[in-house]
Amino acid sequence: MEQELEKRDQMASSGGESAGFTKNKTLGSILNLEMTRDKTGEEIAELWMKYYSTKDTISAVIPTQTYEVILHRSKSCPMFLYALPQKEGYEFFVGQWSGHELHFTSLINVQTLGENAPSQLILYHYPDLKEKGVVLMTAEMDAKFITVHQAQCLANQVQLFYGTQRQETFRLVENFNHHPEDFKHMSVIAELEQSGLGPAVSTGES
Repeated sequence: MEQELEKRDQMASSGGESAGFTKNKTLGSILNLEMTRDKTGEEIAELWMKYYSTKDTISAVIPTQTYEVILHRSKSCPMFLYALPQKEGYEFFVGQWSGHELHFTSLINVQTLGENAPSQLILYHYPDLKEKGVVLMTAEMDAKFITVHQAQCLANQVQLFYGTQRQETFRLVENFNHHPEDFKHMSVIAELEQSGLGPAVSTGES
């Protein structure tokens, strides 16, 4: 099954791409869905994570219940402002949902290029096997702008802000979409630092 994954991945990446991103990337182009029929969600999850551990990208297995919350919220709040920790301060990225895809581009790009701003990271979510309790995720990124580590940080923030059970945290997303006058970008940073996703505080020890 792993060989099958490898073969399909090469086929998917050799055609239909624009600026490094695959158009209409389906789970069937990565995974032989027939072969997953008699496997459990846990087995599929293990295979998925093992396969992508050797790739220059990120992946995740999201519990179906969690993803359904995220997807439901993404329909009423399709955009959000994410803060990516840098050596000094933060760089802001706008994330916009399109169905099961989440496209990220830097705020600077959005401000200068508007709706023509290219995606620098796309998270692909596959609910095809949700009956087995898992939703599979992988990503493609423009390596000139985003590292794998930074992509992982942004993906973690999606779970933090869209998958949270804390109403105060999701209210930031609601305000960004529906009450922009009440949205404060510093609140995003405060939430990140409180959750441990912000930069580690230096103690001066090596």
